[in-house]
Amino acid sequence: MYEMILFDVDGVLLSEKRCFDTTCLTVWELLHSPRALGLPGADFDPAPDEETIDKVRKKVFNDEQILEWLKSRGVNSNWDMAALLFGYQLQELLKALNKKEPEFVAAVLRKPLNRDALVRIGEMVREVKPDFVPRYGELTERLDHTSVDRVDLLGQVNRLAEEWSGIPTRVFAHGSGLWNLTRDTYQEWYLGREWFEKQEKKAPIHPEKRGFLEQEIPLADPAKIRSMLEELNRRGIVLGIGTGRPELETHVPLKTLGLMDAFDTNRIVTASDVERAEEVYPNHAPLGKPHPYTYVKAFFGRETSDTKSVAARLPLPRGKRVLIVGDSVADLLAARRMGCSFAATLTGPSGTKARGKFEEMEAEHILENVTGLLPLIERLEEEQKAAEEAGQTD
Repeated sequence: MYEMILFDVDGVLLSEKRCFDTTCLTVWELLHSPRALGLPGADFDPAPDEETIDKVRKKVFNDEQILEWLKSRGVNSNWDMAALLFGYQLQELLKALNKKEPEFVAAVLRKPLNRDALVRIGEMVREVKPDFVPRYGELTERLDHTSVDRVDLLGQVNRLAEEWSGIPTRVFAHGSGLWNLTRDTYQEWYLGREWFEKQEKKAPIHPEKRGFLEQEIPLADPAKIRSMLEELNRRGIVLGIGTGRPELETHVPLKTLGLMDAFDTNRIVTASDVERAEEVYPNHAPLGKPHPYTYVKAFFGRETSDTKSVAARLPLPRGKRVLIVGDSVADLLAARRMGCSFAATLTGPSGTKARGKFEEMEAEHILENVTGLLPLIERLEEEQKAAEEAGQTD
């Protein structure tokens, strides 16, 4: 029977809508804001209404096709998603610009990219007018044959640039200057001015942004989720979290919904923990999902050293006593490497359509939503008890 259950947050406890909205708004801003590339073709508004947000998302995710494609390849981090989607479009823009200003483009590919660099690229684009418009759906065609690995996808953008420029470059890589700029832009959208200043200790570029932190959408009645978690606690099961969200974006919404204190605080591991570990062990980066570090750290406890989690020998000796509950292929892949059981929830972006993928990958359990977890545990306990009684009878 399970002694520990580790939960993902997005797609399990909270809707991913706001996070994915933020991903698309990040790409939109970097393409069209006058403080970034400032490309024509879309009006940038730092305080968009819901209708505008939906229109931006429809374009950037190509009617959700790109999102489903990314999730099927284990891309679990919204920071990586935004960096990949924007990086691919920037790479295509530079390819078009290279036909008119090859020396300028060569210089761009040889240096880390920051906001000032994007502004300079935008100025050159407006001057020479290369043949370019964003073609979002094209990304899946160009990168479709890559492995199920988000790092490889980001690396593919570098390789595409190298193919047409002849210049080795890492400007689009995970952890690059451009990746960090994309991350900051995402954080500004999601947190809003006040929380961004507190959390990131810097001034926002667009202080008009309202933020989504306190507007999260639970995937089931919070009272029902709370009741389920309390019952699991009463049964002696340790409850933890392994999420791609940063610490603030995990704690504030769960506290608001009254769920936070149902979890063992020593086993709540977030993207903030991942970032800190990557700074100490850069040769092991990236450590976000589908890398199992997030869940391994939650298993051992945050109070244990990062060394133990990074260097853990997998699969875990008692892995089958641990159940990981997630909505994505990235979660399942992490569970597999750890030797843990996996329960898939059908409340991620693909909804019930994800069932076929999880069945194909032989997930041990598939739940309509997270509240189905308690009936599952009750059934498994009954089966175990029946088996033990039968063994005694024999």
